[in-house]
Amino acid sequence: MEWKVGELARQTGLTVRALHHYERIGLLEPSERTAGGHRLYDEADVARLYRIVTLRGLGLSLESVRTALDGELPLADLLRERLTQVDQQLDALRLTRSRLLLLADGERAHNSADLLALMEEAHTMDQKMGEYFSAEQLQAMQERRNEVGEEAVAAVEQEWPVLMAKVQAEIDAGTDPADPRAQALASRWMELVASFHGGDSALRDSLYRMQAENAEALAQNYGGPTPQMLSFIQHAQNTTP
Repeated sequence: MEWKVGELARQTGLTVRALHHYERIGLLEPSERTAGGHRLYDEADVARLYRIVTLRGLGLSLESVRTALDGELPLADLLRERLTQVDQQLDALRLTRSRLLLLADGERAHNSADLLALMEEAHTMDQKMGEYFSAEQLQAMQERRNEVGEEAVAAVEQEWPVLMAKVQAEIDAGTDPADPRAQALASRWMELVASFHGGDSALRDSLYRMQAENAEALAQNYGGPTPQMLSFIQHAQNTTP
């Protein structure tokens, strides 16, 4: 059997323009033409077209589809590459979902003005994170968050304010950083920090640098530890037996 371009377009749900484009880029060329120059596609052409449609449906680019069908690179390799891209997109969507939930459920999100202010703060924080962490590090942090699970992450997030309040209470009481109470607080502090960087020294160093250079702003705008708290914990760490 043979199909003209219009007939093939109707059968596949593609446009004639799309089929012409596939021909221009060498992805699908009609096997024959009529005496009048009209394109004719045979069964092999149609089979190739359905492979193209299938691979495009998986999100492969036209160039990747051509590479796979022409045997220039194993299809399995291209699919694994696409799978990595999909995983990254899923991570990005999960992060977006978390932000949407946070913004929608925030205490200040009762009117449009407050919600826009929260969104602006989130955007500013994203930009700040980008100054200190590479794209790979941000991806690793998101993957670690997914592995740990939202419930465990929420538990850590809830513990931070309590721990900071205990540290501040010891500071106010004039507790020596070498005191066992201070040592215990410092130990737990470092455990929570480690849950963030997961033992990655580069990630840990980026975190410390961001914290040191933005301590006042983080404490004031995001409820982070004050420079005084950080100094107390550092002294307690330095005096650990």
